[in-house]
Amino acid sequence: MNWWQKLQSNFLAKCGALLLLLFYVSVIAADFVAPYDPYASQPNGSLLPPTQIYLQTPQGKFIGPHVYPTTQGPVELATGDRKLTVDWEKPSPLRLFVRGSTYKLFRISLPLPPPRDEIVIFPGIPLDWHLFGTTGEGKFNLLGTDEQGRDQFSRLVYGGRISLSIGLIGIAISFPLGMLVGGISGYFGGWVDSILMRIVEVLMTIPSIYLLVALAAVLPPGLTSSQRFLLIVVITSFVSWSGLARVIRGQVLSLKEREFVQAAKTMGGNPFYIIVRHVLPQTATYIIISATLAVPGFIVAESILSLIGLGIQQPDPSWGNMLTLATNASILVLQPWLIWPPALLIVLTVLAFNLLGDGLRDALDPRTQQR
Repeated sequence: MNWWQKLQSNFLAKCGALLLLLFYVSVIAADFVAPYDPYASQPNGSLLPPTQIYLQTPQGKFIGPHVYPTTQGPVELATGDRKLTVDWEKPSPLRLFVRGSTYKLFRISLPLPPPRDEIVIFPGIPLDWHLFGTTGEGKFNLLGTDEQGRDQFSRLVYGGRISLSIGLIGIAISFPLGMLVGGISGYFGGWVDSILMRIVEVLMTIPSIYLLVALAAVLPPGLTSSQRFLLIVVITSFVSWSGLARVIRGQVLSLKEREFVQAAKTMGGNPFYIIVRHVLPQTATYIIISATLAVPGFIVAESILSLIGLGIQQPDPSWGNMLTLATNASILVLQPWLIWPPALLIVLTVLAFNLLGDGLRDALDPRTQQR
């Protein structure tokens, strides 16, 4: 049984992989999946609960799934409560693939410093179709609305772009650096190994979360969320490659004495070519497993920074800054739909990556395959 068949036979690993696939496809096509503009506020729509779906009109006539225009009424002075106002005269049918706000699907851009804030790589495909929505005046707020009257589900899908991509970009930056430093240190040894490992040990002694908080706090206040996101990724990657470098160094120390490496040396191979072409590929099993287990750390770091107000700033959504409402006790009690969706998605994403990483470890470990 090869590693792919072994991975497919692992039920938990498959569940984790399918869940991650669902999440990443959803956030890539967030413009299509989200029914509304995540920045648009609904008139008198602040803190609406999840929209109730009806099948029959108040008169008892069956017309299929539909909703009614709902707004927040005035505050009751006696009790302090706000009463929902429902317009029962305007049923709005629920439909798949409805027309709504215009967007550009698959638009890709990179943040730049001012005065030019971004560079457009792909302008996107202009569309106005959405996965689901209503055909009337009523709004379907699947997870309710926030304090600004913005659709919570739309913001959750858009926020996943930041929270899910930060791990992949962080891995793309930190892992090549850790692999290269560890490979050079283990292959050359001597004073090169001593200097590089001392640098690694210094970085490992720095508490990463405190460094992130300190550095994020001194970022210029005029930065856009995309520029702040890029800096958070760079900072997180800078403090996370040292552990990988130490492990790769240990593996290279044993690999460099193998026959194929000695043969490459005898044939006059360049040391850096031998490291990149012959030595580092032998560590691929560990790197793949480590990458899947390291991504959750980046996601949690972004969530923590955004939660304490040092990461992605409002009105741009991320799962971390959507959790800032959890610091308000009244929100926790009266509007729990604002708290549990982003918290649940963070937990599920971290769990899915860990399940996939465990499955890859079992499938790729030669000792497991031998057993």
